[in-house]
Amino acid sequence: MLQRAQPRVENPRYGQLIIGPPGSGKTTYCNEAYKFYKELGRQVGVVNLDPGNDNMAYQPLVNVMELITVEDCMEHMQLGPNGALMHCAEYLEQHIEDWLLPALRKLSATHNYFLFDCPGQVELYTHHNAMARIFERLEAERYNLVTVNLIDSHYCSEPAKFIATLLMALNTMMRMSLPHVNVLSKADLLRKHESKLHFNVDFYTDVLDLKYLLEKLDDDPTMRKYQKLNEAICSMVEDYALVSFKLLDAFSTDSMLRLRNHIDKANGYVYKAGEEQTVNSLLACAVGAETEAMRQQHDIEPYVKQP
Repeated sequence: MLQRAQPRVENPRYGQLIIGPPGSGKTTYCNEAYKFYKELGRQVGVVNLDPGNDNMAYQPLVNVMELITVEDCMEHMQLGPNGALMHCAEYLEQHIEDWLLPALRKLSATHNYFLFDCPGQVELYTHHNAMARIFERLEAERYNLVTVNLIDSHYCSEPAKFIATLLMALNTMMRMSLPHVNVLSKADLLRKHESKLHFNVDFYTDVLDLKYLLEKLDDDPTMRKYQKLNEAICSMVEDYALVSFKLLDAFSTDSMLRLRNHIDKANGYVYKAGEEQTVNSLLACAVGAETEAMRQQHDIEPYVKQP
């Protein structure tokens, strides 16, 4: 049966949903990405959806802390920080129609690209449903969204933590059901951890044969008793074959440009943007037409070779 064609959106809106564990650099990325995309000429703005974000270096267009804060919730409802954050997410979901969406609609004439700075509690994306429903409502509002999951790159230096990271990333990807880009943030610090890495960096970014990582886990007496569990987790990650990572130094223009290409492919902005001046450059960005040597030169070497 033929389906009715979707109406064309005259002024399409795009968004990055910035998620990740606490300390992964979400707010720093939002601040640097705002300046970066502003220089590219995009009508960009930051929306703070983190009710516990007290250290914003940017000026948000919409700030959930004007609606509810973790501190107030803890004080008035006698909740701990995790419970308060979950309640705040549920409260935001309840007021998405009468608070968040009207605030965003007022910006439609001046902004069409949004960076959503989201809470850092991973349970909100791996177990809880409020944030997923908020994202789903934004998508229904015709926002072209991509989830950008920031994870601190130092987890690569510890096999157990990296396996936990893989499971968390896969769980989040499955539950959010959105285009997704996993990012190893603070990649400029990898040089400090390089001696602790058991494999080359592309082993971690491409999530190559994980049986070698399991062998390293077996060398740790405290992890040996979890051998079957770790094998099951790695087998599941490999069976889905969905998880991979991009490296990011948020203070490097080259690094931000590389990540921009991946994000623009994921949310479809590349097919609309006026920044790509030629058909060849547009196709190269959209298809990823570059050799493995070029990818290594731009994506790996800047983070592990001494300048």
